[in-house]
Amino acid sequence: MKWNYGYSVPESKKLRVIINTDAKNEADDQYAIVHALLSPKLMIKGIIAAHFGTHRSDRSMEESYEEIQKLLTLMDIQGQVDVYKGAERALADETTPVNSEGAQLIIREALKDDPSPLFVIFLGPLTDLASAYLLEPKIADKLTAIWIGGGKWPEGGREFNLLNDIHAANVVFESSIPVWQVPINLYRTFKVSIAELEKRVKPCGKIGKYLFEQLVELNQSPRWTLPYGETWVLGDSPAVMLLLDHHDFYYELKPAPRFTQDMYYVHNLKNRPIRVYHYVDQRATFEDMYAKLALNFPPEE
Repeated sequence: MKWNYGYSVPESKKLRVIINTDAKNEADDQYAIVHALLSPKLMIKGIIAAHFGTHRSDRSMEESYEEIQKLLTLMDIQGQVDVYKGAERALADETTPVNSEGAQLIIREALKDDPSPLFVIFLGPLTDLASAYLLEPKIADKLTAIWIGGGKWPEGGREFNLLNDIHAANVVFESSIPVWQVPINLYRTFKVSIAELEKRVKPCGKIGKYLFEQLVELNQSPRWTLPYGETWVLGDSPAVMLLLDHHDFYYELKPAPRFTQDMYYVHNLKNRPIRVYHYVDQRATFEDMYAKLALNFPPEE
């Protein structure tokens, strides 16, 4: 993929990245996917379509797969990025993996002899990472997982990405895989106004128009009560910014908890520490996304 920038990123600073996304769950994954694809620091090794439970659809993973393909087509890069199907459902328990194209991609890329660091960002449930680890535990020290998910620290509580596979979250958190967690009390701060998106995103080609219009359509849906009519939460976008800038002074190292079935944290365990972020720069995130959209899909005068 060749994008329109007056700068380049040194090879030594580039990262291998796999995106795992429940892309058709709502309207924010699409923004994060496009932002990541437009970022020259990120060598995208594949996008995995994730399920988003069975609350609204019996084919949620397939819907995510179709949405990813649609985004690539609108960006005119179809065929340039490999797309894989993840698990169709959550894990049945904490010992039985779901083998899928997505889990195999994670294993394959993690075990590859490549000096570039590997990050896998999870914008939905952790099903495919838990499955990959259960299938091949050797991957544990060969990647870093960034997860948008989990309830408010330190108490926890209901959170959608966790809800869709609590077993998988427990597998990952009790493994030795490096995890950077962006819990709900952080990702819900990534608010934008819909008017802002109309001005900054909609004019940017077919992809900008689609990003805006699919969000507006969901905002009009009677089943969608939050956010609040004139704002939206682009809650998956912090994962992309953490790849661009690790925000080294804005997290705490905490022993990884377990999750109860009602999604509260169980602390005081002897698990390895994980990064729990409490701040990601919202201004830098959105301005970088807007700039990359405008540079590559220039608004018409």
